[in-house]
Amino acid sequence: MAVGRKGFQKRGLKRILGQTRRAVQDYDMIREGDRIAVGVSGGKDSLTLLVALRKLMDFYPARFELKAVTLAMGIGEQDFSPVQRICDDIGVEYIIEDTYIGKIVFDARQESNPCSLCANLRRGALNNAALRLGCNKVALAHNRDDAIETLLLSTFYEGRIHTFSPVTYLDRKGIHVIRPLLYVEEKQILAFINENGLQVVHNPCPANGETKRQYIKDLLTELSSDNREIRNNIFGAIKRSGLDDWHE
Repeated sequence: MAVGRKGFQKRGLKRILGQTRRAVQDYDMIREGDRIAVGVSGGKDSLTLLVALRKLMDFYPARFELKAVTLAMGIGEQDFSPVQRICDDIGVEYIIEDTYIGKIVFDARQESNPCSLCANLRRGALNNAALRLGCNKVALAHNRDDAIETLLLSTFYEGRIHTFSPVTYLDRKGIHVIRPLLYVEEKQILAFINENGLQVVHNPCPANGETKRQYIKDLLTELSSDNREIRNNIFGAIKRSGLDDWHE
């Protein structure tokens, strides 16, 4: 499907856009003159974030700029041309940053539990790229389900009640990290991608689908078969907890 600036199917996008705007307003994520680097892996979440923020630019009262940034991990063969086409179509500058993160994690370090190190290296590389591009904020595509899963991961495996913040200020970098898809469910994102025929980029990570996060995803799916409200209840508890600047 050819996807133009006005060409996305409105049904799924309208709801996602509304939830994105509400999260941005609730947590004061975007202010006048912001230059935002959007982390775009090429997966369904980051493509949805990119489109939602570009659409938000058309009517949000605070004017802001976007740049799409992809980190090439240095493992496997990845074709980012689908991301380039979307960026060209919606009028967003696209930058691919070559890294050796995959080689460091899997070849040099040979990590048995690679996710934590990989995440730290990716965060650092993305933040450095954003600063070099003159951006003061980085937008990540963590969604509602990610917040719930992170809480359970921290509780089960670290013995602490924790999940990521809606907005994080990195004082050593002087940059804010924002998560505008905070209210959007993963199933909505998947429906939007399918509805618009958007091509995602294959994830070459050897640990993909074999992580503790995948275990938590599967566990939540199993628990939801008995209690359909379990995700809503956990997310509501996060918002009421006062954790890391969360609020209702």
